[in-house]
Amino acid sequence: MVKRQVPKPAEIFELMKFKKFEFNGRKRRLDSALTIEDLRHIAKRRTPAAAFDYTDGAAEGEISMNRSVQVFQDIEFHPSILNDVSTVDTTVQIHGGSSALPFGIAPTGFTRLMQTEGEIAGSSAAGAAGIPFTLSTLGTTSIEDVKAANPHGRNWFQLYVMRKREISYGLVERAQAAGFDSLFFTVDTPVAGARLRDSRNGFSIPPQLSPKVVLNAIPRPWWWWDFLTTPKLEFGSLTETGGTVGELLNNAMDPSIDFDDLATIRSMWKGKFSVKGVQTVEDAKRLADLGVDSIVLSNHGGRQLDRAPVPFELLPDVAREVGKDMEIIVDTGIRNGADIVASMALGADFTLIGRAYLYGLMAGGRQGVDRTIAILKDQVERTMKLLQVGTVAELNPSHVTQLRRFTRAERGQIAQAGRDQP
Repeated sequence: MVKRQVPKPAEIFELMKFKKFEFNGRKRRLDSALTIEDLRHIAKRRTPAAAFDYTDGAAEGEISMNRSVQVFQDIEFHPSILNDVSTVDTTVQIHGGSSALPFGIAPTGFTRLMQTEGEIAGSSAAGAAGIPFTLSTLGTTSIEDVKAANPHGRNWFQLYVMRKREISYGLVERAQAAGFDSLFFTVDTPVAGARLRDSRNGFSIPPQLSPKVVLNAIPRPWWWWDFLTTPKLEFGSLTETGGTVGELLNNAMDPSIDFDDLATIRSMWKGKFSVKGVQTVEDAKRLADLGVDSIVLSNHGGRQLDRAPVPFELLPDVAREVGKDMEIIVDTGIRNGADIVASMALGADFTLIGRAYLYGLMAGGRQGVDRTIAILKDQVERTMKLLQVGTVAELNPSHVTQLRRFTRAERGQIAQAGRDQP
């Protein structure tokens, strides 16, 4: 028989303590977010559909984006045992400098549309965390203002080679003068991808808003207040170059760029030079032969060519072919610190986060970006400890198996099969 007694209040309250109520609404909702997906849900509630879908969406059927997320879920980890991991070191070296974590913030356009603090929030949060921040050519804060917001941190610049080449040359000179230490030459945007969510929402230049989109935005007065009471939305580094937002956006995509443009821009830049948007092993090898400092395996977040290769799947082959010759950075699909750890294990030297950062920004401005970084940092450290590795350098392919949903046929085999048909 279990002996029973009258409950003693003192003993009950030892075991049950009420959580202290947080009166700051922003802090309360951010503290409740335990994953990047939690931040995404908060962002969706607080942001009008047109702005949220611009961030959350991708090209056409969004197949590339969804595959890029799914592939990280289709991995299996293989932990070691009996290693002392009371502390782990997440520091990595990239582009000749240090990063406190094996990820940085990717370049994003129209950032102040999502939340008015925009790149100022992203760059200052990155600086505080000791990780790099990348400013887009189509960013909504200028090169100089990003430098002012992150004066002692590492700032990188992503370059579109525009139809008017002198605009791009001027941006290279300004980024260099501002002390940005790396340039990302982007090669996957000869034309804009077909982003159907944006078309359906009337997200165009100029906007073509439907009644449905307007009604969706009305219940979000905080977003409208920020949007209407802060400086107008424009491309921060392009305001002095002339032209409307629409004209500048059209100029940013140029199907004529080639290796001569790469050589010209590279000759102008004195810091580390990276090529962003590489999607084949062959192109990675060619760029290694040219001696670039790094490549970014990226399908542009699935926002350009739908059904493009998944960067994480390309990674092992690229690392095997060129990993000793240049640094390899991976983006697209990262939603968890475990995704970052898996990438580093399979040969990446660094990773970049785009949507994950923007979800935090939409959920809570600078504090939301801080929360994104904190969530990923915690996940990276916990995954490393559970794998029982003490440093990022200890990660290697034996720690990860990529599980395959589909069997990829080689392109040559497909072509030969077509020729063999009667």
